[in-house]
Amino acid sequence: MRALVYNGPRDVSVVERPDPTIEKPTDALVRITTTNICGSDLHMYEGRTSMESGRILGHENLGEVIEVGKAVERVKKGDRVCLPFNVSCGCCENCERGFTGACIRANPGGVGAAYGFADMGPYAGGQAEYLRVPYADFNCLVLPEDAEEKENDYVMLADIFPTGYHATELAGVRPGESVVIYGAGPVGLMAAYSATIRGAYQVMVVDTNKDRLALAEQIGAIPIDDTEQDGVEQVLELTNGLGADRGCECVGYQCFNCAQRETPGLTMNNLVKAVKGTGGIGVVGVFVPQDPGGATDLAKEGKIPFDIGMFFYKGQQMAIGQCHVKRYNRYLMNLIHAEKATPSFVISHELPLQDAPEGYENFDARSDGWTKVVLKPGR
Repeated sequence: MRALVYNGPRDVSVVERPDPTIEKPTDALVRITTTNICGSDLHMYEGRTSMESGRILGHENLGEVIEVGKAVERVKKGDRVCLPFNVSCGCCENCERGFTGACIRANPGGVGAAYGFADMGPYAGGQAEYLRVPYADFNCLVLPEDAEEKENDYVMLADIFPTGYHATELAGVRPGESVVIYGAGPVGLMAAYSATIRGAYQVMVVDTNKDRLALAEQIGAIPIDDTEQDGVEQVLELTNGLGADRGCECVGYQCFNCAQRETPGLTMNNLVKAVKGTGGIGVVGVFVPQDPGGATDLAKEGKIPFDIGMFFYKGQQMAIGQCHVKRYNRYLMNLIHAEKATPSFVISHELPLQDAPEGYENFDARSDGWTKVVLKPGR
């Protein structure tokens, strides 16, 4: 099969690899029809992780089941399925409690597993023609009859739509509240979209990328251009000096200031300023334990300067961590099926798998108009 592999920093290529096979009775094989490039992939693409050369990338995957192991009962050949980026066993202590992103069986010695991701188990990614899916009965979300028609919407259930929703859940967004989102990338846009779905009356999105801010405005959010580093002041002005009820961090450790200088912790501290006293903050932007390419000595150790004094003084609450996709994907799928959600609005480019290196290059450079790239291995 053809697959996209990581060779080294900013070097990926499409090569021939052996087709995956059923390794355990609980496995399924899926022919990938759509797979996305995620902002998290860029951390590996840039060489900012311990990703091994030669591994297949891709954790946002959707396709058709072509074979199942003998122990698979629920999922059938021919089913169209979307696959959470979390590889989860479904029966460990954490999975039983709903924390499928922290499965302790799928990645022995670690907490949480994923397809094609550094330090999250040995699983091949899905930016390829075929993918082996472990624990298939648990991990496959079988899609409704409109799966092919709405494929670009349903593939967002693999990661960014649930992750954006997770940000609002962590922040505690309730109907009638105001919400500020830091980051207008795909996850930030999904957080803004989710905040609206949850009934927020005012959703503000802070970024410096005008293309992405335009998309935020398109879904009814208030775009806040932080080019002059006055985003906090704009939020306070829009909230009568009080700050937003809730805030979501959707950028992570590779945050850049208005001068395009990497400034770890900037969004976290701006959220403390922009969210009102006793307000809630949800953090889904990726932070890592070590970052050899960090902009500061502190960042290299996976640490940031954080305004804990003001956070304490304001009595705010914070929840943080990767999304447990299975908590949300079925319910968000129902919204898509009922045509009450269309998360594909974030897509800017559809490319054949062969053009994935171009997609990575432009998405990484934040080239004008490159918001979300979906790959079609069958083309």
